[in-house]
Amino acid sequence: MAKDTRPLTARAISDIENRAHVLADRMPVLLVEARRVAQTVAHGIHGRRRAGPGETFWQFRQFESSDTATLIDWRRSASSDHLYVREREWEAAHTVWLWPDLTRSMEFRSHLSQTSKIERGLLLTFALAELLVQAGERVGLLGVMPPSASRNTVSRMAQWIAQHDAGEAAPFSATGGLKPKSFSDCVLFSDFLDPVEKTVRSLKAIASESVRCHVVQILDPAEESLPYSGRTEFESHDGNHRVLTGRAETLRDQYIAKLISHRDALKSQLKRLECSFFLHHTDRPAGEALLAIHTRLTGMDKDYRHLPQRTNEAESTPSEQTHERPGP
Repeated sequence: MAKDTRPLTARAISDIENRAHVLADRMPVLLVEARRVAQTVAHGIHGRRRAGPGETFWQFRQFESSDTATLIDWRRSASSDHLYVREREWEAAHTVWLWPDLTRSMEFRSHLSQTSKIERGLLLTFALAELLVQAGERVGLLGVMPPSASRNTVSRMAQWIAQHDAGEAAPFSATGGLKPKSFSDCVLFSDFLDPVEKTVRSLKAIASESVRCHVVQILDPAEESLPYSGRTEFESHDGNHRVLTGRAETLRDQYIAKLISHRDALKSQLKRLECSFFLHHTDRPAGEALLAIHTRLTGMDKDYRHLPQRTNEAESTPSEQTHERPGP
């Protein structure tokens, strides 16, 4: 995507500055909420413990014909009529790259929701990072911050986001210097209302046979139902376009059909790329989306790294008067 090199006006620079300050001021609140959501979800999930290379004892199991005699734990076997093998817990850290969309389209919030899309995207980013770091995984920001498993990873992520330009067109480039390596995951949080072709081009830059991508579409409930009626003015997210309609309700059916068609086309392309898909609405609890994403990442009942191929698609249970609305 070509970058706009036209000089910014004083008003535009001031507007970008204000948005950056607002985002930075919200960071402490979002971090606290993210840790609360992460802890809530953590109580309802089980770790992905399994046998593998490591130093921590996991369990004893009965000796099988495929095992070698060197694996037998003779002390445990001596107290039983069976032979037992001591298994250790898998301790290999996995790498997960996160990408929260910070563009203007994500700032939309209707009267049907208490939070904007950008705040929900950041909340899910931080909460997922918190869960993964607690599990010993390595987490990074796609293209800008190398993966780390340290305790302050989430705080460092928040600091980076707060200190950088919140108004730039692509805060986290999928084609940046820090690209995912083999057997890692990428989780992308956005409304994905851009043309499907544009989204697919970005995904192709990071998706491969050994990198799994997970697309989390975050939408305001008003973007699903267009609940406006009567004389209504719609404004584009950049403020450059306005449409005034005398009967907004007459646009509803056509709008909803277009949104569904856009999503179906996106999901079809994601399936081709073997990317999973999650739909989340900002009026639903953040824990719902977090649990669904975490379940997919960890595999839960079995580790995807041992599967012959990746699974294709998963969708979480989905669940103003500001009339600014980005179109599909």
